[in-house]
Amino acid sequence: MDRGEGLVQRRRQPKAEENADVEEQEREEEEDRDSKETRLTLMEEVLLLGLKDKEGYTSFWNDCISSGLRGCILIELALRGRVELERAGMRRKGLLSRKIILKNSDPCGDVLLDEALKHIKETNQQETVQTWIEYLSGETWNPLKLRYQLKNVRERLAKNLVEKGVLTTEKQNFLLFDMTTHPVTDNIQKNKLIRKVQDAVLTKWVNDPHRMEKRMLSLIFLAHSSDVLENAFAPLNDDDYDVAMKRVRDLLDLDLEAEAAKEKTNEVMWAVFAAFIK
Repeated sequence: MDRGEGLVQRRRQPKAEENADVEEQEREEEEDRDSKETRLTLMEEVLLLGLKDKEGYTSFWNDCISSGLRGCILIELALRGRVELERAGMRRKGLLSRKIILKNSDPCGDVLLDEALKHIKETNQQETVQTWIEYLSGETWNPLKLRYQLKNVRERLAKNLVEKGVLTTEKQNFLLFDMTTHPVTDNIQKNKLIRKVQDAVLTKWVNDPHRMEKRMLSLIFLAHSSDVLENAFAPLNDDDYDVAMKRVRDLLDLDLEAEAAKEKTNEVMWAVFAAFIK
């Protein structure tokens, strides 16, 4: 795509805003079609963006994805109506000061989500989003809280993707040791995910986080926090890449407290965002 084509796309933006309701309906219908094909959790999407297609593992230098995946788990629980934030109260406590409370203890049908939900249910005292990310990651100085750690998260998510036909399983030899890897076997599914992320900040950009689908908004924030968002934008030409990164930066620069206070928001989602870009 040359510069001219990029400009044509951006000139269509006002028209897209005028027809926001129609596009919202189309987006929901498209997501419904996606869910009927292969429904991926937020954690699986972030991991899939981070995996090298042929090698089947994430970058050895990526030390962000572990906590990022735990943030995904909390948002997924919130989107499924299992947890919520305590009320802000008269003193209007900030997002990072408010505790996560159990809303519904019914199982989600996903092993990782149900394990995290069980920990939240069984804890003796309520904790903040930041604290739960640390507990689930095993990054706590309190030895009594290490039992809340979710172990082998990447490997378990990869196995889920193998079962869904997106990845396969291989053994690779790395001189001193053998490692199980999970190369991408369904390139269509991964390319669809990448295109969906690109579209969200290019052709379907709505310039308002509250008009974006909550899962897509969460995916952009958490993919960025997990240092894998770049993988989705790498195929873009220079002009589209610059536009995409500017719009992501616009999202990251939002006043998260103010956005969370608006109507029909998911406060846990915004609290997780705040935990990663504080």
